[in-house]
Amino acid sequence: MLKTISAALLGLALVAASARAEDTTIKFTLGWKTQGSDAAFFYAKDNGYFKEEGLNVVIDQGEGSGATVTRVMSGAYDAGFGDVNAIIQNAATKPQDAPVMVYMMWNQPPFAIVAKNTSGIQTIKDFEGHTLGGAQGTPTTRLLPVFVHKNGLDGEKIKVSNMAPNLQEPMLIKGDIDAALVFNITSYFNLVLNRQDPDKDFKWFSFGDYGLDLYSNGVMVSRKLIASNPKAVAGLVRAINKGAIAVAKDQNAAMKAALNYDNLINVDVEKRRLQYSFEKLIVSPEMKDIGIGDVKDDRMARAIGFIVEGYQLARTPTPAEVFSREFLPPRAERELVYTAN
Repeated sequence: MLKTISAALLGLALVAASARAEDTTIKFTLGWKTQGSDAAFFYAKDNGYFKEEGLNVVIDQGEGSGATVTRVMSGAYDAGFGDVNAIIQNAATKPQDAPVMVYMMWNQPPFAIVAKNTSGIQTIKDFEGHTLGGAQGTPTTRLLPVFVHKNGLDGEKIKVSNMAPNLQEPMLIKGDIDAALVFNITSYFNLVLNRQDPDKDFKWFSFGDYGLDLYSNGVMVSRKLIASNPKAVAGLVRAINKGAIAVAKDQNAAMKAALNYDNLINVDVEKRRLQYSFEKLIVSPEMKDIGIGDVKDDRMARAIGFIVEGYQLARTPTPAEVFSREFLPPRAERELVYTAN
């Protein structure tokens, strides 16, 4: 009888453990439609990293890295991949509701101006007297006045033509605009898909190279999740960190995971996009110094100042309101080594 009771108790324990493994469901939104640069999330899911942390992470496609903040603030999502600069904007006005960045992935800003080589634009001074195409409300377009001021350009001589984001590359190719205000990781591959050579035929001016040393996309979570289940937040970050380090070493395995999530992706293009994200946005001297996922507080404070100026915010949030390293794994576990393969 004792054996029977012990077996029954063991069975109940196993059932309880199984239930606990899926107790915490986290709704997670991507920054956009399925892209190779999201592979760390798919890899973490496919390889059971979330499950090991007792998490059931449901990943949905996004509507823009700025919209991630809105989705999390609305309560529709618990976490997501999005732009820290959108957090700054909301933290200035709604600090109690704004999400918190808990894992910085894009250490370098994707904000850039791209010009056709035939436009005659060779330096940023050449923007004067030319027409730039910008999508109204996007960070690159909104921050243009700060870029102009910081670099001593004459804004009165720079014309900005407002347009939908999907028209920027076609109009640039046709010559209807001289340059476009873009996210480099998006625009580069829009040009590739339009059968252009973005390296040979276009010139790129990154905001980060001209005084606007901003952070960009990473993993953000709701304040509600932090308050109610900090262990889940730490588990989410640990799993994503393991995924990021793995896909940095093996992009082919990364693309298998991406394809499992969305079998309609263009694998060749999205693999290039994943590699581009490491080469242009993730790997940097700072990341090598402090490890992936973290930020430097003094740089974050400067970045907040740029956003406050660019968006004319009434209040300047502190770095602690925007980013928390409380949930980061130890530095030794965040050593990312990227090898293109």
